[in-house]
Amino acid sequence: MLMSGMAQAQTPAPSPPLPAASATQRAPVEQLTETIRVEDASNRIDEVRVGGETRSITVQPKGGMPSYQVAPASGERRWNVLGF
Repeated sequence: MLMSGMAQAQTPAPSPPLPAASATQRAPVEQLTETIRVEDASNRIDEVRVGGETRSITVQPKGGMPSYQVAPASGERRWNVLGF
């Protein structure tokens, strides 16, 4: 019986939980930026991805035609008519 009392006395008390880090204390995560270029006989397509999400798509037709951008979410096209 004396031995069991000594064993209980040597059991360490549980440590208090660590405080959770709030969103303002965390360091910002640097996201990977990728530029993907696909080219064929009639077009060159440049896509920019940040953190795996497409941010911009630019299509440059060959043969002197003006380039245009495609909105990633809707697929809407916007031509660069008077670019300087």
